[in-house]
Amino acid sequence: MKYQSVLIAVSDLEKSKEFYGRVCGSEVILDFGANVTLTGGFSLQTVETWQDFIGKKACFGGNNAELYFEEDDFDAFVAKLAAFDDVHYVHPVMEYGWGQRAVRLYDPDDHIIEIGEAMTTVVARFIDSGLSVEDIAGRMDVPVAYVRNCLGEGKEHGI
Repeated sequence: MKYQSVLIAVSDLEKSKEFYGRVCGSEVILDFGANVTLTGGFSLQTVETWQDFIGKKACFGGNNAELYFEEDDFDAFVAKLAAFDDVHYVHPVMEYGWGQRAVRLYDPDDHIIEIGEAMTTVVARFIDSGLSVEDIAGRMDVPVAYVRNCLGEGKEHGI
């Protein structure tokens, strides 16, 4: 068995494709009419088709799952996001204890989307602030090898 992707049911396929394109930069790579696959490997399906497949009514806004994206230039993304007047936030930008910044918002069907600062960017930000690799590992509560990997070191060893 091989895992393939996440599929979410949506009430308006065109509106959802536009949202994921505009906000997350996702593009349609396969279009089967009632089902589309977007870059990043997730799919959208019309709620009517989904309900026919499962024989049950779909429910939106459960706040029990999310799609997770990472952004290299988090500050530019947040600035872009501020220009959209139709984005509904789960919470504003926050910084986790390990130093990564993230924001959560709802898509048009109240599916939660988290956009986090890429971990390699977090490490680079800490390096730029003058922290050592060892200090960063301690701050982020990760192995030194992980930090080195984020910096492009250790790849020849499969870290």
